[in-house]
Amino acid sequence: MSPAPVTVTPLSTYRNDTPYPFCPGCGHGPILDRLNEALVALGRDPHEIVLVSDIGCSGLSDQYFDTHAFHGLHGRSLTYATGLKLARPSLTVIVIMGDGGTGIGGAHLLAAARRNLDLTVLVFNNFNFGMTGGQHSATTPAGALTSTTPGGHLERPLDLCATAVASGATYVCRATSFDADLGRRIGEAVAHPGFALLDIWEPCTAYFAPRNRLGKKATTELMASLGFERGLMHQSEAPEYGAVYRAAARGVSAATSVASTLIEPRFRSSLTRPFRLVLAGAAGGRVGTAAHMLCRAAILSDLFAAERRDYPVTVKTGYSLAEVVLSPAPIEDATVAAADALVVLSPEGRAQAAPYLSRLVSGARIFALAGIELTADERRVERLDPSAAPRKLPSDVIATTMVAAVALRLELAPLAALRAAAEGEGDPARMSAAIDAAERLASAP
Repeated sequence: MSPAPVTVTPLSTYRNDTPYPFCPGCGHGPILDRLNEALVALGRDPHEIVLVSDIGCSGLSDQYFDTHAFHGLHGRSLTYATGLKLARPSLTVIVIMGDGGTGIGGAHLLAAARRNLDLTVLVFNNFNFGMTGGQHSATTPAGALTSTTPGGHLERPLDLCATAVASGATYVCRATSFDADLGRRIGEAVAHPGFALLDIWEPCTAYFAPRNRLGKKATTELMASLGFERGLMHQSEAPEYGAVYRAAARGVSAATSVASTLIEPRFRSSLTRPFRLVLAGAAGGRVGTAAHMLCRAAILSDLFAAERRDYPVTVKTGYSLAEVVLSPAPIEDATVAAADALVVLSPEGRAQAAPYLSRLVSGARIFALAGIELTADERRVERLDPSAAPRKLPSDVIATTMVAAVALRLELAPLAALRAAAEGEGDPARMSAAIDAAERLASAP
């Protein structure tokens, strides 16, 4: 039995019955009316249309259409739109943002245009932050009066269209809210298979227009005085990012894709309670590698493991700190308020170790690389000297050697688990030498 025929009735409007709340004379309403005309002309399924907006008067726009909508943070509408379009390529994604949000999210505009993702951006450009009191924005013309520039704006306005073109947008148009062909231009932008931007000028009748005597005629004169071209400025063809991305994804084989690795327990640990260990060393000293190796060995030993790292923004200079929590039961609190063991690996780590020294749990163990002075009672400090190994160890495995030796002394994980974990942390020969040295260190007096 053949399926029943489906009758598609074109919509006469995409607007709902909710009236606009905008100020008298505001251009937002006319722009939305022209958007509605464009959608009617295109005849697209409203279930496949998403209006994305952010904060500001223009951010109210999505609720007046019978389509999907996404309303988010100021200046971030392009990021939400990007995610929607990449996740659902069939969607028609239209971004509505003001000049304020465009300035706040300027980096997002550059990135979206550069990618040439199939998005349509309608900038409701009224030269100020209209919802919050008429403050100046990125597009406020020089000399203009606003609540934050009462003596006249000193900066040049951002040319949104030139910026979009220079960044790679493939459809760019500058218009006004009272242009007779605005609906047609919006339709062209929505139909364009790439990144399209319409910079739509409109006087803010609450703040900017009264302060600067800006009406329809003055708006077009302002555009000309700034040397800003009006109408379609740029239209071209270029690879659309979504299509390029999907094609590249199809070419990625399972062998080259990054896959998560399930660690199956193969060994047993004698640990019966949560154990908190702190590693304090030097940036670039592979402290993080050593901590990760210990966590991996713990998981291989049927334990739960959590790790937190801290290091300065310089990454390769200064300190490197790692907090490790191991437990035979799931870890609900991964913080280390008081440590069961402290391992000081370098002079840089000594200062970071000081707060932990003052709040060790009763019976805690303190380990330090030979030659590092600590404020703790020396009788409590267990010195480890990897340089005593029969073969000199590379500097980048000292931390791994120390941590593995401590794990063996404290019976946190068996030697076989540490050796298996180390295999995945670097050059196999170097890691094997580190674990061999750790075995000797652990048994040394």
